[in-house]
Amino acid sequence: MSLSAHPSVMGTEYMVVSGHPAASLAGSQILEAGGNAVDAGVAIGLCINVLESEMTGFAGVAPTMLRMAADGEVRNFVGVGPWPKALDAAYFRENYDGLVPPGILDTVVPAAPDIWLTALQNFGTLSFGEVAETAIRLACDGFPMYPFMIEAMQSHFNDFSKMPGTAAIYCPNGDLPKVGDLFVQAELACTLQFLVDEERKAASNGRHAGIDAARRAFYKGDIAVAIIKQQEAEGGFMTREDLASFRSEIEVPTRASFGDYELYGCGPWCQGPMIIGAAQILSNVDLGSMGHNSANTIHYVTEALKLSAADREAYFGDPAQMKVPLDTLLDPNYSRMRRDLIQSDRAHPGLPNPGKVDGFAVPAWQPDPSSNPQQTPANSLETSYFCVIDKDGNLFSATPSDPTISGEVVPGLGITTSRWGTRAHTGAHHPARVGPGWRPRMSANPMLAIKPGEALIPIGSPGSEVLGQAQLQVMLNMLVFGMSPQPAVEAARFACYSWPASALPHTFHPARLNLEADIGEEIGKTLANRGHDIRWWPERIWRAGSVCTIWLDQKSGVLQGGADPRRNASAIGR
Repeated sequence: MSLSAHPSVMGTEYMVVSGHPAASLAGSQILEAGGNAVDAGVAIGLCINVLESEMTGFAGVAPTMLRMAADGEVRNFVGVGPWPKALDAAYFRENYDGLVPPGILDTVVPAAPDIWLTALQNFGTLSFGEVAETAIRLACDGFPMYPFMIEAMQSHFNDFSKMPGTAAIYCPNGDLPKVGDLFVQAELACTLQFLVDEERKAASNGRHAGIDAARRAFYKGDIAVAIIKQQEAEGGFMTREDLASFRSEIEVPTRASFGDYELYGCGPWCQGPMIIGAAQILSNVDLGSMGHNSANTIHYVTEALKLSAADREAYFGDPAQMKVPLDTLLDPNYSRMRRDLIQSDRAHPGLPNPGKVDGFAVPAWQPDPSSNPQQTPANSLETSYFCVIDKDGNLFSATPSDPTISGEVVPGLGITTSRWGTRAHTGAHHPARVGPGWRPRMSANPMLAIKPGEALIPIGSPGSEVLGQAQLQVMLNMLVFGMSPQPAVEAARFACYSWPASALPHTFHPARLNLEADIGEEIGKTLANRGHDIRWWPERIWRAGSVCTIWLDQKSGVLQGGADPRRNASAIGR
């Protein structure tokens, strides 16, 4: 039996798991008051934007997945907004040596507000004011600063301390706050309250009209005016039209198989197909007989990830702007062919070539020119994740990101406009390239495993290039090695860095494989002998991700939550 350091949280009415205890509590209170999973999910997302504003932002990104029990359909919200229509990659090649400079030029249209509001309007039951109440209170009255938040702020301190507006919020006295200090975000509270006030003015025309009014206030009204005023003052490219015309697309999720389970991920605008593609490669490997975290298991999982990452680098981009051959890449026969490339006794020294797809002329993989193998692997302290399942089996799952402290806040609003342009490639032929109206490719990816009539398992994590790897390992811990959610998220993990990171400057580290210490030196030596460049982490380090998951046993109705102690995650159920 696998023992965990933290108690397994179980329930029969609902389960909430998020990156902060107060956010989980807010979600549970919505459910206790009669709201559904979408109502609770939006409340949690807003609270996360307050409680973890050093890792997420209200005007940031939020890849989101939901499943309503009434029709059983899984839906994805495309979680990232597009580049301004007036911008082109040539601008960066000609003026910035092919890099996207930090600041106003890396901003894209904020997606998160539209996602929260659209999900609430179409699938929720409450008003925006009702679900935003706790977030507004936490921002207005403040909450005690906690150690992990301070650590994350410290990692950005040299940047945001030079930005007057942002520094005024996060280091008002010139220094970082201390543990226990009350942290107030008054401007953010006012921004959220303004949306509530606009909703209430229109509420006499019904719930939908009220939420529409809140959306207009952000994308067409006073908030949009303030965002564009900053863009114009600082030389940005975003226009009123970019904001006014934006609506987050609801897409059919990407699907692959793993044994009796169907896996759902987001589209090729993120690494969702890469992770479920790696899982499908592994469905043809007898991991169970190899043993949990054995050298063989770690080797095969790592090599499967490399193969899938090679395809990501060759083919994944904005599907609204280009053709992405997912039908081929996620075909079971293709997965078996990729599996056969894995050498059981030898690690690939870098990244394999991508698979060949009819109609696509793709050269052998080459690192992005801006990559620097000598730099520290990308693993920034940003992004969060949460999931919720209610008494009816409705499910909401999201991976918000875009740290508010990553740029200068919009004056008077307490928010930073989405800076996901830092994930772009400026090469003229890269599939994830900058382009007018193109969406930059991202790493965040909520995932869902379903065994029809038996199990629903939402799963996600922060962690940049590591987050998908952490998701995959926890999923394998549950589906292959029989662990319940809490031991599954606590189990030792590993992470590969053989492909270019999503964020500039797209660092890569051929054959690098980091192991948490409790995997054990002997296993590390075996993997090193196969060609893996082994590096060690201490036990349960935040760099290995912070997975949250729920397992709903549909036959018994029992829910189990898994909350990763590597950060600040918390599960609440009843």
